[in-house]
Amino acid sequence: MGAGKSSLVIRFVKGQFLEFQESTIGAAFFSSTVAVNNATVKFEIWDTAGQERYHSLAPMYYRGAAAAIIVYDITSSDSFSRAKKWVQELQKQGNPNLIMALAGNKADLEDKRNVPAEEARLYADENGLFFMETSAKTAVNVNDIFYEIAKRLPTAQPTQNPAGMVLVDRPAQGSQAASCCT
Repeated sequence: MGAGKSSLVIRFVKGQFLEFQESTIGAAFFSSTVAVNNATVKFEIWDTAGQERYHSLAPMYYRGAAAAIIVYDITSSDSFSRAKKWVQELQKQGNPNLIMALAGNKADLEDKRNVPAEEARLYADENGLFFMETSAKTAVNVNDIFYEIAKRLPTAQPTQNPAGMVLVDRPAQGSQAASCCT
């Protein structure tokens, strides 16, 4: 079972939640336009596959991105560890002005929590990310995290550096969609 990257983006773009979301193969592209602070922001979202075998493709999608949401599953310490590795990779190889958000997904599974919110918040603060806990299933904070990114984007993006964002995490190889999210 994955962190819920695809479920987050589908909830944001389509307002839907699929109980059994198929694993992403390679990457999927979505777009959505929102109005914020008297401006229109068009999100061009690359939802990257989480499986380790697709990791080498990820730089194609995050290179030149204006923002990234690093998603982990609050019920999985391993997922949080993988998220930290993605943060390090993006800090080293991503756009130096990249807006990064850390999303603790599956907030609806509080009774199964393995990653304390305060631990994630502290990590985000120490690494220049903003942090929110989300639930693609119940829609908690899903729109909020995207709107917060939109507010933080520069008002004018250079044309040679398109505004895009990437949702990243790496579940264990061979993981399958299960009851909540992928």
